[in-house]
Amino acid sequence: MFQPVSIFVGLRYSLAREHSFFVSFITWVSLLGVALGVAILIVVLSVMNGLGSELRDRLLSLTAHATLTAGGGAIVDWRRQIQALDGAPELVGAAPFLDTDAMLSRQPAMSGAIVRGIDPQMEPRVSTIADEMREGKLSDLVAGENRIILGRMLAYQLEVGVGDTITVMTPGAGSGGAGGIVPELREFQVVGIFEVGLQEHDSSLALINLADAEQLRGLPGPTGIRLKFDDVLKAPELARAAAGRATPGLRLRDWTQENEAYFRAIRIEKTMMALILMLIVAVAVFNIAATLVMVVSDKRTDIAILRTLGMSPRGVLAVFMTQGVLIGWIGTAIGVAVGTAIALHVPFLEQALNLHIMDPDVYYISSVPSETRSSDVVSIALAALVLTFVATIYPALQAAKTQPAEALRYE
Repeated sequence: MFQPVSIFVGLRYSLAREHSFFVSFITWVSLLGVALGVAILIVVLSVMNGLGSELRDRLLSLTAHATLTAGGGAIVDWRRQIQALDGAPELVGAAPFLDTDAMLSRQPAMSGAIVRGIDPQMEPRVSTIADEMREGKLSDLVAGENRIILGRMLAYQLEVGVGDTITVMTPGAGSGGAGGIVPELREFQVVGIFEVGLQEHDSSLALINLADAEQLRGLPGPTGIRLKFDDVLKAPELARAAAGRATPGLRLRDWTQENEAYFRAIRIEKTMMALILMLIVAVAVFNIAATLVMVVSDKRTDIAILRTLGMSPRGVLAVFMTQGVLIGWIGTAIGVAVGTAIALHVPFLEQALNLHIMDPDVYYISSVPSETRSSDVVSIALAALVLTFVATIYPALQAAKTQPAEALRYE
C-alpha cells in the first residue's frame, strides 16, 4: 500500500504551504495538541510513580518486606527460627516483634496506639527506624527499664517530650465477677521520638523493648518475625522461598498484602488519570481527522488527476494516511522529548523557578518526586501513534472513493 510515490505525494501535501490559512492552523493545533497531551501524560505518570515509590519507601521504613507469625501466639523458639532463615536467597535480615493494642495517656490527653516490642540490636536489619530518630536513640530501649519511643504526631497528641512519663493501658484477662477484661496499667518513660513522614506510623506507633512487651502481654516470646530482602519488588516470591526454611505452621504475609489498599488506590488513580489525560490526545486526533477531511475536499481535483495517471485507490489511501500519520508522529516525538525532559528535571525546575509546589510546612514531602519509567513512555507513545493512525482511516477512505469523472466534470 505505502509505495514510494504515495509516500512522496503525502509528504508533499504535508509540507506544502499552499493550504488555506484555516487548514494550516488546524494542522498546527493538531500537532501541538498531540505533543501537549503526550508530554502531560509522561509528566503526570512520572510524578505519580514517584509518589508511589515515596509512599512505598515510607511504609516499609517501619514495615518489613514480609512477616512470619504464629496466629497471635508466641514464637518461643524465635532465635532458632531466625538461624534457620539465615542463608535464604537475598535475605538481608530478620528480627522479632510483638504488637499490642494499647491506650496511652498523660493527663489530660489520651490516644490509642500500637505498642511494638522490638530488639534494638536486631531492628536495624529490617527497618530504617534508627535513621528516623528525631530525639534519642534506638539503643535507649533497655530491657526492664520501661522505656518507650513515640512517633512525632503521637507525642504531639499526648503533649509529651523526652523525659516525660506516660501511662500505657493494655487489656488483660481478668477473673472478675463477670469474667470481664481488667485493664493493666504501666508507667513508661519517653526516651525518644521518631518521624518517618507517614501519618499511619507517626500518629499511632510506639516502640518498647521486646522483653518489656513480653511482660506487658504475658507471653513467652514475640508474636512474629519480620524479614527484609535485597529487592522489595521480588520480596513476595523470595519470602515464600525463605518461609520454607522455618517451622511449618507459621503464617506468611508480605508487604503487598499488608498495604494492599494503599497501592490499589494508587494504581486505580494512576489508571484514571492516564485515561482522563488521554482525552487531550483524543481531541488532537479529532482535529487531525477534520484537517484531513478538509484537505481531501480541497484536493479532489488532484486526486482525480492522480487516479487518471494510474494511481490505484490504495495508493490514494496511502497518500492521506501518510499525511495524517506524519502529523501524529511529529507531535508524539515532540511530546516524548518535552515530557521526558520535564519529568527528569522536576526538582531542578522547582529550584530554578523558585516554586514550592508542596510546601514543607504542610506536607511531609518537601519536593515533588518524579520517577520516569521507560515502559510508561513507550506505552504513551504507542497509544498516541495508534490513535493518530486510526484518525486517518476515514478521510483516507473518502479520498480513495473519489471518482475521477465526477471530480473533473466542471474543471
